Amino acid sequence: MAAITADDGVRLEYTQAGDPSGRPVVLLAGFKAPATSWRYQVGALTQAGFQVFSVDLRGHGSAEHPNAGVTMERRGQDMAQVLEALDLTDVLLVGGSMGGNTIWSYLSQFSADRIAGIAIVDQTPKMLNTAEWPHGYYGFDESNADTYFAEEIPPTGHGTPIWKRGRRLLRLLKAMKDVDRTLTRGELALLNDHAKADWRPVIEGTDVPVLFVAGAESEHWPASHAAASAGLAPIGTSVIIPDDGHAANIEQPEAFNEILLDFAKSL
Repeated sequence: MAAITADDGVRLEYTQAGDPSGRPVVLLAGFKAPATSWRYQVGALTQAGFQVFSVDLRGHGSAEHPNAGVTMERRGQDMAQVLEALDLTDVLLVGGSMGGNTIWSYLSQFSADRIAGIAIVDQTPKMLNTAEWPHGYYGFDESNADTYFAEEIPPTGHGTPIWKRGRRLLRLLKAMKDVDRTLTRGELALLNDHAKADWRPVIEGTDVPVLFVAGAESEHWPASHAAASAGLAPIGTSVIIPDDGHAANIEQPEAFNEILLDFAKSL
């Protein structure tokens, strides 16, 4: 891993692979997940001629883990500092779960001048369900907005049961084997910040192509979020992967890689 020091002194890390002359693809993992969770995508992207950066923002993988002060706003600033430090332009940004909404945080604070396209992997831009947005986190609505994520990531009872996942589960366990499942107070604060955000206005103002990918059997929200989000974007498309959960790129990597590469080559 190579290191970048953020403007507040926190160490961020990344790995680089592929053709240095190829279009850069920056991979951002979800809540607590390490950059190595993109292990099933790096090879496919590099073989297709792309330059791949797998990034550990603060709190992820081998980057520094501050006890407090990590917000969605700060994550967007970290994203900007990674792109600036590496002097990347014409970038395809790929964000899984919270990594996807980190991209919207970045674009809420900075321009899209460095960006060629965006791929969001199973992440609704608004987790709070309302009458006009029923594509949020299962069971999360205005009645429990202040308490639902206070102590944990709430189980929903949705998605494929563990015992039915087979190879999907084995891939997930391999990709996430070193992740500490306990949640600190700082991580819960970040999770709550993430849950209450609404990034739909940012999507509406984003003028680069955006792909929204959903797992048909996501544990967290209905797959309808992908088409609804694509409908907000000036240049938006969506795909649902059958027999796939929230970790869509991990559980069904071959199907996901084909979708991602088709999108990347279209930019």
